Amino acid sequence: MADSYEPGAVPDGPLLEVEDLYVEFRTRDGVAKVLNGVSYHVDAGETLAVLGESGSGKSVTAQAIMGILDTPPAVVTGGEIRFHGENLLAVGEERRNEVRAEGVAIIFQDALSALNPVYTVGFQIEEQLRVRQGMSRRDARDRAVELLDLVRIPNAARRVRQYPHEFSGGMRQRAMIAMSLALDPEVLIADEPTTALDVTVQAQIMDLLKEIQVERRMGLILITHDLGVVAEVADRIAVMYAGRIVEHADAVSLYRTPGHPYTAALMDSLPRLDQKGSTLNTIKGLPPSLLNIPPGCPFHPRCPRAEDRCAVEVPPDHRLGLGRTSKCHFAEELVSRV
Repeated sequence: MADSYEPGAVPDGPLLEVEDLYVEFRTRDGVAKVLNGVSYHVDAGETLAVLGESGSGKSVTAQAIMGILDTPPAVVTGGEIRFHGENLLAVGEERRNEVRAEGVAIIFQDALSALNPVYTVGFQIEEQLRVRQGMSRRDARDRAVELLDLVRIPNAARRVRQYPHEFSGGMRQRAMIAMSLALDPEVLIADEPTTALDVTVQAQIMDLLKEIQVERRMGLILITHDLGVVAEVADRIAVMYAGRIVEHADAVSLYRTPGHPYTAALMDSLPRLDQKGSTLNTIKGLPPSLLNIPPGCPFHPRCPRAEDRCAVEVPPDHRLGLGRTSKCHFAEELVSRV
């Protein structure tokens, strides 16, 4: 086993690696195969975007990384999650708690639900500082004010004494970011951090995350379905469908020539300024039930490129260049089109 992570250690290789991860939800209706061999990694100072429709497994992967899956019904049945080379699935809860928040932190999708309504925002930031770092109440309060100021919440010294319902949606999201940064994590997972926010606030939140990431050289995993946000901030992109990574590429290559029909369909569904008044493209059908994933390529029932083999043969990972892969029988043909 690799040496255990210690705060302040110099990164050697990827900060965080997810390798061949399998997760099942065992329900009364049957076994839902939610993750089916997911693999990706993130390096220091890098932004990895994880794209896909709702139900593709993006958030479940994040919860597995954080060790917060509801068990039951969730069961991790295979794979590894390595932080600085240490498999987090093979350590005890005490060790997992040491890494959680200090090594890897998460911004949850719905800040209003994630924040406790009966405690002030300041108390919720201060608590982890007192418990994890042994700060006094006064020092923890001062640090909480600094963190709220860092995420550009006006009048931080006053706001620190307010409750979540007294914050706007954008301010709550900023408070969640402040809370996630309190223990100086090396990897930050942002799970749909701009959901339900207006476009202006979305841009402010993403600019803020990027600025903090560059300053601290954090690895950032951005979980989203917003292709516009991804285009501006991502270094690499992992596209998920039915619990699988169907394409993995650097952002420039993926946007220029998608290597999987699902990725291409997502790109085609974006509104374009040069097609004003035209009908917006959609992906026909619905994502498959994870209780009954189709044989072969799981996207084949919705794929305009599908042939008979797609319904019976599971496509392997086709390597399309340095660090680029696609799970499609026609991947090479797709990327050869310019």
